[in-house]
Amino acid sequence: MEKPAMSLHPVVAAVTERIIARSRPTRTVYLARIAAAARAGRVHRADLSCTNLAHGFAGMPASAKLRLRAEEAPNLAIVSAYNDMLSAHQPLSAFPAWIKDEAERAGATAQFAGGVPAMCDGITQGQPGMELSLFSRDVIALSTAVALSHNMFDAALYLGVCDKIVPGLLIGALAFGHLPAVFVPAGPMPSGLPNAEKARIREAYTAGRVDRATLLESEAASYHAPGTCTFYGTANSNQMLMEAMGLHLPGSAFVLPGTPLREALVRAAARTALGLTRPEAFLPVGQLVDEKTLVNAIVTLLATGGSTNHTLHLVAIARVAGIRIDWTDFDELSRVVPLLARVYPNGEADVNAFHTAGGAGFVLRELLAAGRLHDAVQTVSGPGLGRHLGTPALAPDGRLTWEPLPAESRDETVLRPAHRPFSPEGGLRLLTGNLGRAVIKTSAVDPAHWQVSAPARVFASQEALIAAYRAGALNTDFVAVLPFQGPRANGMPELHKLTPTLSLLQRQGHRVALVTDGRMSGASGKVPAALHLTPEAAEGGPLARIRDGDPIRIDAHAGRLEVEVTADAWAQRTPASANLAASAQGLGRELFAGLRSLAGPAEEGASTFLLPDWVSSSAPGQ
Repeated sequence: MEKPAMSLHPVVAAVTERIIARSRPTRTVYLARIAAAARAGRVHRADLSCTNLAHGFAGMPASAKLRLRAEEAPNLAIVSAYNDMLSAHQPLSAFPAWIKDEAERAGATAQFAGGVPAMCDGITQGQPGMELSLFSRDVIALSTAVALSHNMFDAALYLGVCDKIVPGLLIGALAFGHLPAVFVPAGPMPSGLPNAEKARIREAYTAGRVDRATLLESEAASYHAPGTCTFYGTANSNQMLMEAMGLHLPGSAFVLPGTPLREALVRAAARTALGLTRPEAFLPVGQLVDEKTLVNAIVTLLATGGSTNHTLHLVAIARVAGIRIDWTDFDELSRVVPLLARVYPNGEADVNAFHTAGGAGFVLRELLAAGRLHDAVQTVSGPGLGRHLGTPALAPDGRLTWEPLPAESRDETVLRPAHRPFSPEGGLRLLTGNLGRAVIKTSAVDPAHWQVSAPARVFASQEALIAAYRAGALNTDFVAVLPFQGPRANGMPELHKLTPTLSLLQRQGHRVALVTDGRMSGASGKVPAALHLTPEAAEGGPLARIRDGDPIRIDAHAGRLEVEVTADAWAQRTPASANLAASAQGLGRELFAGLRSLAGPAEEGASTFLLPDWVSSSAPGQ
């Protein structure tokens, strides 16, 4: 029996209403635009000339040509991030054939509309390629638009998993918001080396106690098979949010690849997409993703201690749909959202343990019952988020079914009910002060480290900090300051190379923290880190004025980030400059110069799109 739902929490209701009011002018224009493009019951191929259409089906089998010529049966677009280098996307190779088979069984068609790039932050961490990572999201959105631009399709299935891929696919989908959409995950790899042991060996390598061969053996035992990495970084946060937004089939996020259940879910996703094209059930994705859906996504992110990258991605996604959200919304919701999950790096368990304990459906059920989620939303499974409370399974005859969720968590070290959470608050805070606005992920940080006051040490790069540590120059309390890591400077890379060093220093008893206009993402860990600081240093932000020795105070309790320098002395400071030439070329970075010049502020999603009139600017917090 499902728990009775409480009335919606007043803060959740107030934030939602504020977003609706703030977004009304731009959302109205967006909805009118997709309404003009969407014509339920009429296939868009009818708009193509005979020459256009003949080109569109020339490579198809004879039976599919007949259906496409008739211009009656729906045609599904498959947009995929498949490549066989990345473990998370390797399983996607089999999905198009299953989708096409299901479409044919239903008297419809499906075409592989296009592939999108899929890069792995795990491979590019600390490497020049990481400076392309954030912008790959917008390239993926553009690639999605190219795939769908042929106007051959009546609905689309989006195949992707990882960090920038799912946000990019969703941005592209919302640009074609008149089409129904179903997102299709691939699932995590089986559990490998325990996360605590992996972290221990990384720190031992940083301290020089083990060699590279030992470290590589550890990493290979952690990342060892097809499927998504099993820690709760941006990739698995993506999957959790697709569940909360009703864009997945219920409970499909964390089913292992290469299993009969995964194939059954992919086939069911194809049938679901076809069903959404019927006039009586027609649901374009631009209507499905609304203000309440996005609030549900933020709440679920906070309740699970998800990736800080989504303070960028959700903002960028919302803007394309004419909806304005900002970090004040995240912060206010975080104060009333209970933390229900402890998954690495917020704990020691991985997503497989999370799924076994009750998984996505358990989190959604608890949040609904506690009045923290909107139930009155649309999903690909029908109206109401309550339809997403169940665990997919195969019946003895092979049929796909959904079993009831466990009444209680199967492991309360990993997953807890809303009335007995790990913390009464979510995992994210907004920091404001004379350095600007930043976010800090608190869910993995011991409250004893939520406040740090220490002198600044300014570094030009991750490598410079690591070199100082190896030289024995960091055996003290300090706040590491890394300016010129924002989107306009060098593409806003993730700074994971710092994590083992700073974690080791904190473990040794030093008070340490990080302040940067760069990113740390879902692997933000035990060291307090003020991230995404805006305005960024490359735009003359206050971060560029900090000098070695300046006292800095980070206070996550009070939500403050300050440099404690007299106003007169601060006003006389000239912002430092940086030599960014090294980030302007090599490994394709020269091709991204235009995107760096177009990138917006972090709190506006660091987007490179010059969006049309349904998106306008507003001040943060309004």
